[in-house]
Amino acid sequence: MTLTMDMITFDTADPGPLAAWWAEQVGGTSTAEDGGFYVVHIDGVGYRLAFQKVEDPTPGKNRIHLDLSATDLDAEVQRLLAAGAEQVDTHALGDFRWVVLADPQGNQFCVAGEH
Repeated sequence: MTLTMDMITFDTADPGPLAAWWAEQVGGTSTAEDGGFYVVHIDGVGYRLAFQKVEDPTPGKNRIHLDLSATDLDAEVQRLLAAGAEQVDTHALGDFRWVVLADPQGNQFCVAGEH
């Protein structure tokens, strides 16, 4: 049996604005589904991002996070910061480096690139 990535789901108290924010960042479109559930479709990608309304999202650091890449890491980090992300940390291993960011609701994700 083989698994296929279908959807990555975020728990959130306010899914609409978070789905719209991520749709803008990844060049996707957000659609509302029933029951406070939003899906972000990204052309050419084999999975979707989903945002579901929960009354009590898990506090603290996510146990699963997105690892994204950019050809111009510094420019992409600046764009995300201007869009409302918050910088949490930076790391480097040789020429490989990544920046830990948090979206407007505190979900951490990484953006990586090379020097």
